[in-house]
Amino acid sequence: MKGIVIKSTGSWYFVQNENGQKIDCKLKGNFRIKNIRTTNPVSVGDIVEYTVLENEDKDIGLIHKIHERKNYIIRKATNLSKQSHIIAANIDQALLMATIASPRTSLGFMDRFLVTAEAYQIPVKIIFNKIDIYDKKNKADLKKIIDVYTSVGYECYSISALKKNNIDVIKELMKDKISLISGHSGVGKSAMINVIEPNLDLKTGEISSVHLKGKHTTTFAEMHPLSFGGYIIDTPGIKEFGVLEFQKEQVSHYFPEMLKILNGCQFNNCTHTHEPNCAVKDAVATDEISESRYINYLNILNNVEMDEKEWE
Repeated sequence: MKGIVIKSTGSWYFVQNENGQKIDCKLKGNFRIKNIRTTNPVSVGDIVEYTVLENEDKDIGLIHKIHERKNYIIRKATNLSKQSHIIAANIDQALLMATIASPRTSLGFMDRFLVTAEAYQIPVKIIFNKIDIYDKKNKADLKKIIDVYTSVGYECYSISALKKNNIDVIKELMKDKISLISGHSGVGKSAMINVIEPNLDLKTGEISSVHLKGKHTTTFAEMHPLSFGGYIIDTPGIKEFGVLEFQKEQVSHYFPEMLKILNGCQFNNCTHTHEPNCAVKDAVATDEISESRYINYLNILNNVEMDEKEWE
């Protein structure tokens, strides 16, 4: 039988087959995917083949094949094994949810997510939630941030899941597509999904009054069908988004505004840090590239260099 993984809990995989039936599956033996060191060899969105094992309680499936992925998105595993964790596979687009306040999404987090998505060729749209609670300063900050990312080429949308502002626009974005939704805990991912698809009735959380950060309500990534066509993949709130599997020479290629002008650098292997006649540094000096994006580039570059040393 063939199906798509709609939920993974680490040891069990819930697969929906071509007939719409769902079955609990396990992996056959010590299954690992070639050349990908991950804590989860199978992820939500994977197309798999399985055989049905009959037992006294209920039938279970045994996954014996994973079809080639068109893409996937990963983050560093939370353990210390230098491995990665695949968040989801075979995605048409990613929706990065962010908030200016309660909690505030850091630009560093956003850029790490965007860089990772660029590396795995996943289009991203940025959704800023909670516009109903923003004061004058928050609104001014939001405009500046949207100006930065739209100038780079990312589509940005402002919504209120609570007040249902601009939700129809987001529904149209998601129609007939497999969309991954990600962001910090507390930004309103589950709340937005519930507005878009009320029958799902996903659990939503509150914001911690002590740390002004969201409490985790989604434990495992899960794919939900949409009544108007397509799927949404809800993911656990991510505190940090580390990049990996990168070479330092490649990092600037995943910043679209840098990629466009790399040929203007004097050196082909320019890192855009200390070299003379660097087109990227010149663009930062003239505000053609935002200073915040450049600073985040330097931070990512530093992290990649540290990772390379760990592997030596």
